Amino acid sequence: MAYYFDEPSHTFGEYLLVPGYSSTDCVPTNVNLQTPLVKFKKGEQSPIRLNIPLVSAIMQAVSDDKMAIALAREGGLSFIYGSQSIADEAAMVARVKSYKAGFVTSDSNIKPDQTLEDVLALTQRTGHSTIAVTEDGSANGKLLGIVTSRDYRVSRMPLDLKVSEFMTKFEDLICADETTSLKTANDIIWEHKLNSLPLVDKQGHLKYMVFRKDYASHKENENELLDSHKRYMVGAGINTRDFAERVPALVEAGADVLCIDSSEGFTEWQKITIDFIRQKYGDTVKVGAGNVVDKEGFLFLAKAGADFVKVGIGGGSICITREQKGIGRGQATALIEVVKARDEYFEETGVYVPVCSDGGIVYDYHMTLALAMGADFIMLGRYFSRFDESPTNRVMVNGTYMKEYWGEGSNRARNWQRYDMGGDKKLSFEEGVDSYVPYAGSLKDNVTLSLNKVRSTMCNCGVLSIPELQRNARITLVSATSIVEGGSHDVVLKDSNISGYSYK
Repeated sequence: MAYYFDEPSHTFGEYLLVPGYSSTDCVPTNVNLQTPLVKFKKGEQSPIRLNIPLVSAIMQAVSDDKMAIALAREGGLSFIYGSQSIADEAAMVARVKSYKAGFVTSDSNIKPDQTLEDVLALTQRTGHSTIAVTEDGSANGKLLGIVTSRDYRVSRMPLDLKVSEFMTKFEDLICADETTSLKTANDIIWEHKLNSLPLVDKQGHLKYMVFRKDYASHKENENELLDSHKRYMVGAGINTRDFAERVPALVEAGADVLCIDSSEGFTEWQKITIDFIRQKYGDTVKVGAGNVVDKEGFLFLAKAGADFVKVGIGGGSICITREQKGIGRGQATALIEVVKARDEYFEETGVYVPVCSDGGIVYDYHMTLALAMGADFIMLGRYFSRFDESPTNRVMVNGTYMKEYWGEGSNRARNWQRYDMGGDKKLSFEEGVDSYVPYAGSLKDNVTLSLNKVRSTMCNCGVLSIPELQRNARITLVSATSIVEGGSHDVVLKDSNISGYSYK
């Protein structure tokens, strides 16, 4: 006879936190959001700790090197997506590790024989008004000029006008050598009242851009997640098929932590992958595993040697695994059971294996609930896909700016390594959709807003750290009627600009 769980599985939206006593010390500025990323022994500290409890999902539409740099700057970590060639993923990791704060690789580039119409399309797609004109249209091509909004007037110039006709030419630009320090670059910017400064090599190839607007932000990043060499930290996704080739390449590129990207983690394939890493590198290479939704799945991966375990199947906004296969579990219930197993495992073995909650976050307060329920950190896809730093296009849909967002199990991504169960090397059927999400602006602004809410709620609960929240939180299951009561009701709303509230 099949096994039946005693209660229905629940989502984060079915719970609320009950306030606790708050002392005068309970103010948001005193809240510490540091949290362990990988396992550690009792009495020790995790060798890798996040400064904020957020990591970005292992997805084509979310985590590339640009996202990794932006999130590490705020104190979190990105896992570069693995559904690309080994060489391309390793190159992304290497770019993060070699990145120099304040030196930006240009992501808005155009060729001189393109047109004003192409400039307008590129500006709309990237949201950036400074465009490098290079010989081949690449980020590191020979620099021929710069185009900014001051170089053209749409109402007075034909759309088919060549870029070479209205760009600010190279000989009229103020540039600096690629070896220029950030301090010197900023001095040049301020001295000449520039908005940007191109850095070029001796052959005139563009290497970096330094922007005036970035100066203040680079002075403010006290939460930056850095390794022992003061480089940004970055993770990378791997799979259970080509790990023998992919893992060495990513380790060589400098990845700080790896994570097996799979739709279901309670499988021998994951143990085989972890065994390979342990045999080749011992404990020096950190690797997370998952996803699981119950005690048995967690214990299997913990005993296999996983450095952290991801929880969640079918709860992502673009995931249709539950519809297609009938597999999964409500995210809150899954998390609660796995966290209990983690704590029991810690008591029995003295080894603490951090838990990552992956999926099911709809509102900002769900982040606090996930942490209160025991998650050490949270993996987010849709949340980060909305920002300037995600690798997808910004498009206009029905008069509103949106960002493209698709699942790894969608026909667009075709990430067969994540879903294949029998070595067919193909995506047998789709487990994800191709969609849009509302464009939300910069990562920094949105993460700051979301975490301000988390800190404020923690103060309402009378706690100043994530471990305190996990120990002392009081959580109540709510009825469908009280969920309605919790939002605005029985009123006619005026236009509202409340941001960061829902990611639907």
